[in-house]
Amino acid sequence: MDIFAEMKRRGHEQVIFNYDRVTGLQAIIAIHDTSLGPAVGGCRIWPYPSEEAALEDALRLSETMTYKAALAGIDFGGGKVVVLGEPEPEQRELWLRALGRFIETLHGRLWVGEDVGTSAEDLALMQRETHYVMGLPVAYGGSGDTGVTAARGVIAAMEAALMHRHGSRSLEGRRVAVQGLGKVGLELTRQLVERGAQVVAADINPHAVGKAVSELGIEPADPWTILETPCDILAPCALGGVIDAEGVGRLRCQIIAGSANNPLKDNQVAEKLRQRGILYAPDFIANAGGMIQLTDELEGFRAERVRHRVEAIYEILLQVFASAERQGRSTVEVALEMVEERLRLLTDIHRISLGRSR
Repeated sequence: MDIFAEMKRRGHEQVIFNYDRVTGLQAIIAIHDTSLGPAVGGCRIWPYPSEEAALEDALRLSETMTYKAALAGIDFGGGKVVVLGEPEPEQRELWLRALGRFIETLHGRLWVGEDVGTSAEDLALMQRETHYVMGLPVAYGGSGDTGVTAARGVIAAMEAALMHRHGSRSLEGRRVAVQGLGKVGLELTRQLVERGAQVVAADINPHAVGKAVSELGIEPADPWTILETPCDILAPCALGGVIDAEGVGRLRCQIIAGSANNPLKDNQVAEKLRQRGILYAPDFIANAGGMIQLTDELEGFRAERVRHRVEAIYEILLQVFASAERQGRSTVEVALEMVEERLRLLTDIHRISLGRSR
């Protein structure tokens, strides 16, 4: 990878490679765009097959965070931290505290939350070395689990898609296929069942499926074929890149709305979906609920404000769907245009001096 060329193409400001010679920690920090405010993003710990794969993940996910913040109407930019490998249990605290010190050197350009491979308890360890963490357990001053809020945002996205397609936002009787029963996927399944949806779900962890079947009465499915399940709504809630151009032809759904980041292999897949008549709720809008809750902590957490911002996902997507249909373009293309316009307008406003001396 030509790193500078890729940064230029995506619009990144900084990519920082971090190595701690004592613990062996290897981490990449990517800061995409801070036009609206400090970057925010999760910390992902994953056994990447190569350094280039880790870098690609950091660049892609930090870019998506900028989109997510811009369309959620919050004044933050996009960032991401990826840690290469998995620490042994006795190393975990040392890795996280070393990482915390690296984050502290950025002096607030990046605020970090949890992601795949990390937990709120991990953030509490990082907090010993840095001020710039969000999503802490309630006992440590945070707002608690973001799963409920993130799932509620996906529900709002599904309701907007149903309203646009069928003239009713009700999920009653709708068949929804959920791929992935992690923290958000399981909570989404619970909220769907509460709304009368017929849920079929799959996960590579059979215990997660068994829990959902016994507690919620959902229909289990094969994790390798769940994407091709006949349904009204497909909800990708696992890792990204699961829908590619070739796979679009095998889909048997009307709507796609889930919590996964970047479920489409690339943005061209969105046009393939449009051509097939499948309505796609861009992931960086549909899954913004967790980010909305976390960034609200930085303003002094208020549950009512978070609820209001998450509910706005419905209206934002109605606007995206209507514009995309009117213009004959993909929903992703229209949403990205909205992001660029917001970044441009607010960057222009920030040219106004506040009169503060340095």
